[in-house]
Amino acid sequence: NSAEFFAPTRADALRKAFLKDYFNYKILKKYKNYTNNINNMNKNTIIAIIIAIGLIGLGLYIKNNRNQTSNDTINKVSTEVTNVNNVSVVDGKQIIEINAKGGYTPRKSFAKSGIPTILRFNTKGTFDCSSSVRIPSMNISKILPQSGVTDIDLGTQKTGTLNGSCGMGMYPFEIEFQ
Repeated sequence: NSAEFFAPTRADALRKAFLKDYFNYKILKKYKNYTNNINNMNKNTIIAIIIAIGLIGLGLYIKNNRNQTSNDTINKVSTEVTNVNNVSVVDGKQIIEINAKGGYTPRKSFAKSGIPTILRFNTKGTFDCSSSVRIPSMNISKILPQSGVTDIDLGTQKTGTLNGSCGMGMYPFEIEFQ
């Protein structure tokens, strides 16, 4: 009888139940591993984002604090600079002397307007960016020697402020013509 030949036996039923449970177990185990990996990834991502936000906040705090300290230093230097006499008149020409090394000293100079003016940079072992001078309003850009004296003819200046800096803009200086 062919129906008896294909009729499931008790062993077939047990085998089928075992395979069903086995595959369900495997699938469930893979699903749990997958969800655990996602949970771990989410935790790691959240931790990384919190650390990144903290570092950005710390960087901004340090930047603002450094700028405040720099501004305090600049204000102190500016008040001290008023007492410095780095301007002289020789043969009808006004000479403004500025030392260039690690910035410009003095940072602020006072000169007379209406007189032919020479800006003189003194360098002595200058290897930083203050060896490159820019005065954008006059379209002046000059590379200074590592040691020596460099004169820049500013012509006759009107009353006002002339701003300059190093090539990178890190070290500013200004000359106030009165």
